[in-house]
Amino acid sequence: MQDKFVINMRKIIISIISLVIACNSYAQQGQSALPEGEKQLNVGLGFNTSGLPVYVGMDFAVHNNVTVGPLLKIRMNDDDHTSVILLGKVDFHWNQLMNIPSNWDFYTGGNLGGRFNDGFYLDLGLQIGGRWYFNDNLGLNLEFGGGRGFGSLLGLSIKL
Repeated sequence: MQDKFVINMRKIIISIISLVIACNSYAQQGQSALPEGEKQLNVGLGFNTSGLPVYVGMDFAVHNNVTVGPLLKIRMNDDDHTSVILLGKVDFHWNQLMNIPSNWDFYTGGNLGGRFNDGFYLDLGLQIGGRWYFNDNLGLNLEFGGGRGFGSLLGLSIKL
């Protein structure tokens, strides 16, 4: 069962990468929310039915439409059990392709990493999210995703 899941996730990730490459060649209209060479810090809370999930991550713009970076998620359950999830993320930002103003950011992507609690578990997922920058350096971030850890996030993005 897990082998089928891994094979299907590989197909999805390859499809996303192909879509990113294809769209990237046409993406010239709008303005990038995070231009190549810049970075931002993301912090906030997750959505979960038990405990308090928190996260911190960085986005590094390797292209005007692509960011990569680490993400650390920690969930402290009601029963004093803590889950730690460390991921690597890649996101494609649709601003230029969809002609979105630079104070907004719409992105989709994938993540890969591990969950550490009572052993190591592979964490593989997809995400879709958006940001609204209410000034030049600070914005609100909302992201929905899947994987073994909590997938939905609400927080702040701070351009550095």
